[in-house]
Amino acid sequence: MSAISPPDFSSPQFKANPYPFYARLRAEAPVFRTRAAFGLTAWLVTRYDDVLTVLKDDRLANDWSPRMPIALRYAKPLTRHMLNCDPPDHTRLRTLVHKAFTPRMVERLRERIHCVCDGLLNSAQSRGQMDLIQDYALPIPLTVIGELLGIPPADRLRFHSWSRTSISASSRLDIFRAFPDLWLFFRHLRKLIAERRTHPRDDLITALVQAEEAGDKLSDDELQAMITLLLIAGYETTVNLIGSGTLALLQNPAERERFEQNPALADSAIEELLRFTSPLDIAGARIVREELQLSSQKLKRGELVLAAVGSANHDETQFPNPETLDIAREPNRHLALGQGAHFCLGAPLARLEGRIAISTLLERFPNLRLAVPSGQLRWRKSAILRGLEALPVAF
Repeated sequence: MSAISPPDFSSPQFKANPYPFYARLRAEAPVFRTRAAFGLTAWLVTRYDDVLTVLKDDRLANDWSPRMPIALRYAKPLTRHMLNCDPPDHTRLRTLVHKAFTPRMVERLRERIHCVCDGLLNSAQSRGQMDLIQDYALPIPLTVIGELLGIPPADRLRFHSWSRTSISASSRLDIFRAFPDLWLFFRHLRKLIAERRTHPRDDLITALVQAEEAGDKLSDDELQAMITLLLIAGYETTVNLIGSGTLALLQNPAERERFEQNPALADSAIEELLRFTSPLDIAGARIVREELQLSSQKLKRGELVLAAVGSANHDETQFPNPETLDIAREPNRHLALGQGAHFCLGAPLARLEGRIAISTLLERFPNLRLAVPSGQLRWRKSAILRGLEALPVAF
């Protein structure tokens, strides 16, 4: 058995196809010591059962601020959100926004999502081609979460540009380079918060501001962090689901035909696309607060752990023929949306947006095809996400 050399987990080259490397780790080193973002050392966990443990076990904490690089401590609004908190803070923060993302509330957005999809495809139809990411997959969830939060249309792409800088950062140098964009991002965010305090509206920013004033003890950092999380998490993974999911169907014509001819498979198809493409590749860091063992490796108190969700979703012990796209796969207990107390709050919205976006696209453009060879597709640089930089298509 030769030594395993860790790749750059954030590189576009790795994100293009991480699954052979993950398969080797599951077989030879399921708990793998590696260099994580910002120069930190962490254990990367790759087997399904171990990843599930990391996501759910109380012996691992989400608040890893004791190990956080000093550079990040100056950007608290990026880190003091509910994904990086444990109870009771996590419970308090999650409760503030839970009602906005219940299945009943999300269902009310169905007509609006259809309208956005149709409008974007109407604009593209006469051109005969488009970049599916920039012209379709991005505007859909960005519009929806922007409207829910109350972010003006003119500001949404600006916020997207600023947020991408932070998501792509994987080193201390990246963080320092991102400071100008982060400063602009949070300055504009504070301006929106001040406006809602003076002129309340029927949106989530107002609701969070008023919750703070009603005694729920949202600090200024928490308020900015919650809005940042809802904005970024509210569209980033859904962009990847729509883009990578469409690519998977284009590359698997038999499954695309099943999808188009069997509307009843729409729900299971979205679950399989979530599993197969894993828009969230590596979950946020956990810190060991009580010694535990995963596979044959003992983890000590204070060590960092990363859960390779993309690997767990391709674990052959859990999913027969994991590298095969099967839109009728059953059961399909994928971990693309997390598990436990930190299960994705926006899961109902992401599923609905993905289902409507892909179904509408294939219905409107039955001759949809790639406009470039698959080998020329560019993947995004990101330590945690897996998605396309662009997806040129013709119809």
